[in-house]
Amino acid sequence: MMSSRGGLFSLCFLLLISSALDAGELGSLPIVQRRLTDRPPSDYLIDSAFAKAAAYRDADGKELILDNGLIRRAWRLEPNAACVAFDNLMTGQSILRSVRPEARLTIDGIDFNVGGLVGQPNHAYLLPEWLDRMKADSLAMQFVGFEVGKPRERIKWGRVRPHAKDAVWPPEGVALRLDFQPPLDSGVADLRVSVHYELYDGVPVICKWIEVHNQSDEPLTVDRFVAEELAVVEYANWVETRPGVDIPRPDVLHVETDFAFGGFTVENANRHVIHWRTDPLYSTQVNYTRETPCRLVVEPTYGPAQDVAPGESFQSFSTFELVFDSSERERRGLAQRKMYRTVAPWVTENPLTHHLINSNPEVVRRAIDQADEVGFEAVIMSFGSGFNMESTDADYLQQWKDVAEYAESKGIELGSYSLFSSRRIGNGNDIVSPEGQRPTHNNCPAATSEWGRNYYAKLKAFYDFTGFDQFENDGPYPGDVDVTPRLPWQKGEQDSRWAQWKIVTDLYKHLRKSGVYINAPDYYYLAGSNKCGMGYREVNWSLPRAHQVIHTRQNIYDGTWTKTPSMGWMFVPLSQYHGGGAAATTEPLSEHIDHYERLLRSNLGMGVQAHYRGPRIYDTETTKERVKSVVEWFKAYRDILESDIVHGRRADGRDLDWVLHVNPQLESAQGMLCIYNPLTYDVKRKLNVDLYFTGIKGSTQISNEGQPYQQVDLVADGSVDLDVEVPAGGMTWLVFRRVP
Repeated sequence: MMSSRGGLFSLCFLLLISSALDAGELGSLPIVQRRLTDRPPSDYLIDSAFAKAAAYRDADGKELILDNGLIRRAWRLEPNAACVAFDNLMTGQSILRSVRPEARLTIDGIDFNVGGLVGQPNHAYLLPEWLDRMKADSLAMQFVGFEVGKPRERIKWGRVRPHAKDAVWPPEGVALRLDFQPPLDSGVADLRVSVHYELYDGVPVICKWIEVHNQSDEPLTVDRFVAEELAVVEYANWVETRPGVDIPRPDVLHVETDFAFGGFTVENANRHVIHWRTDPLYSTQVNYTRETPCRLVVEPTYGPAQDVAPGESFQSFSTFELVFDSSERERRGLAQRKMYRTVAPWVTENPLTHHLINSNPEVVRRAIDQADEVGFEAVIMSFGSGFNMESTDADYLQQWKDVAEYAESKGIELGSYSLFSSRRIGNGNDIVSPEGQRPTHNNCPAATSEWGRNYYAKLKAFYDFTGFDQFENDGPYPGDVDVTPRLPWQKGEQDSRWAQWKIVTDLYKHLRKSGVYINAPDYYYLAGSNKCGMGYREVNWSLPRAHQVIHTRQNIYDGTWTKTPSMGWMFVPLSQYHGGGAAATTEPLSEHIDHYERLLRSNLGMGVQAHYRGPRIYDTETTKERVKSVVEWFKAYRDILESDIVHGRRADGRDLDWVLHVNPQLESAQGMLCIYNPLTYDVKRKLNVDLYFTGIKGSTQISNEGQPYQQVDLVADGSVDLDVEVPAGGMTWLVFRRVP
């Protein structure tokens, strides 16, 4: 039975919510005017000015709606709050086919649905007239109020270096909070659950997270939660299920979270939290065994098993849902890249960095001088340099603070490398995996161990004291489960992922606020990191130099389908790396200057920064001038080069390869074509290049390698015919802009 204290709380809470509803009454919202059959007035990937997110109500006053002209999500608020529509306005298709709870929670061992409606007669589709007859689940948490506002500043972003000119943070759009409380006879009435949504301007992306507020006098435990459950229209109606053949899952949604780790790809990094499952309620599906993967469930595989003290709140991770309007690979990739620029714009920072393999302060100062002279923007003491970021020696820290100040006086950022995952510490500080599992990199310290807590505290103290600007965190926590109790920070298996992820991301958010640039070989973008690896095989940098050039452009071509150029780093072995001897090494730089320049232009011409790893950036005045020339060329075209890539022809060493950079929002240029010739002879060729994603129509002005612009008419399909000539082993470029 609920105590009198609980009953008094419920009455007070309802009174408070009542006053909140006065300010957030459904009737106060404007009626949505856009019909589901109305198509967007323009392609949002070219011009998204029309796509403004706002809150509305329907004409009948029954539904609360979030709409930005690209996607629409709607909720009935009576007899309980439930999402009853998720529509793709770009195609006119419904994404949702069945109503599910807003969330699911297990609190102190008691399962709760949060909101939702029951009684749908057929789960293959959803009719408005059915909704009028559907009922609230008497055991579910009940809706008590809502509030409409603006998107939050999820992470504080210290902006200290160049980034995309159109970056906006926090993103513009609309936010919605739905509040729920348990049924009066549940025995746990002294809590409130808030379900949050954000819909952004300009992109078909919605964000969701939940909060549990403990308003009782006793602690509670959030054992498990489902942050999102959507019964999605299936991709295909396969009649049978056969071993070894997976039924395709819906392809209209891209879903990821900021609770991501353990992979260079979004799929691998979210495998433990994004689940496409069968739907036991969908009895009318075509598949005989009802195994169609058509129910999205976003929940952590373990835990989180988090205790919430009286007066405190638990906040889940954030889930981001991107709606596609096409099955075409490039278009889907451009949509995903636009999403990242919207919800994590720090990924557009892209400093040109020398990875120095020495930590002698005088050598570092010389490297800073060299960087300044050729236009590089940062020096990182790389792995193998001997630098110790974990030192607490006061003289050591002061010495490096002085060096950082010297770098700052030259306009150069200074950073260093630190290894976490794959280390073995011993003395009970390492992760102990559940039976049948092992750490991702064979060994891994526990972030919740005494050593792990000290490690992260030392890193924070180091950056706060020295003023270093960059952090290369090799192998951040990869999601390894630890069965070891490490009280009070970790109880064991069920909460170990959450507790360790929280420690890592708290540091990343602190560094992001301070403006520290974070390289991390894992998918921590949405939690504050700037860059992950583009995707390459490390031992390939021990191949002969000519092979490395082709692999560079292949890796970038493959890696930029879903990443912006600034999101992935590459590698340039100025000194020997993984063997290969003299045939694989760029040093002596002056003896291999043509190769050095090819690697510079292969990376910078595709908008990508590499780890230029070695003892120096140049060794002679000639080398210095060649490097400086390429860097100046890159900076002259930087805005367009760091814009999205439209993939032309992948490098294979047999013919020209090329990419087109596009950005309709830039004033100076909306497109730049970079063409590479891997052959030993000059190549003249006709190329037909589609300029659609530049936004240029009718005619364009073209500049060939910086020459005066010439006006050219486009072909009827929006492409342009070009006569190009590319020197042996070299490159050429053409810039496209609108006709004034």
